[in-house]
Amino acid sequence: LMAGLGVGGVAVALAVQSILGDLFASLSIVLDKPFVLGDFIIVDNQAGSVEHVGLKTTRVRSLWGEQLVFANSDLLKSRLRNFGRMQQRRVVFTLGVTYQTPRAKLERIPGIIRAAIEGQQDTRFDRSHFSAYGDSALQFESVYYVLSSDYNVYMDRNQAIYLRIHERFEQEGIEFAYPTQTLFLEKTGA
Repeated sequence: LMAGLGVGGVAVALAVQSILGDLFASLSIVLDKPFVLGDFIIVDNQAGSVEHVGLKTTRVRSLWGEQLVFANSDLLKSRLRNFGRMQQRRVVFTLGVTYQTPRAKLERIPGIIRAAIEGQQDTRFDRSHFSAYGDSALQFESVYYVLSSDYNVYMDRNQAIYLRIHERFEQEGIEFAYPTQTLFLEKTGA
């Protein structure tokens, strides 16, 4: 009888341990607020908006519409990315132009990119530089910030900037590079 109670007590203690872990985790979430209702979070490879924080679980609505349910203790053990607290988005992009681009035009490219970025509201230009001699392109790296956390605003600004750069490159006669190889054949006197 005593052995049975001992084994039963251990089983109950193990069962209660996970429940208490989730309970303490929910208390930590409420007090520490790593996220709140409505925040867009990413946990491992799962993403969505927080819908409910309960005693044992947190429910998240994914981008595809299904509901994801996380144990609160699992959430606190995971690396969590909270996009709800984002104030701005940093954007880094690289574009390549052909090796045949004259140096005078190469020198104008950072200014063209800067003007395209500064021409958009809610953006802050950081830098644009000729950064590398690539395999098939002269590469320019540019960085700017979208001063909004809204993903649609980010995409709208990004699209407008890219279209403006494309328009200016057409006007300047600057060609975008794509992976190509040029084979030069030399005729020898035989």
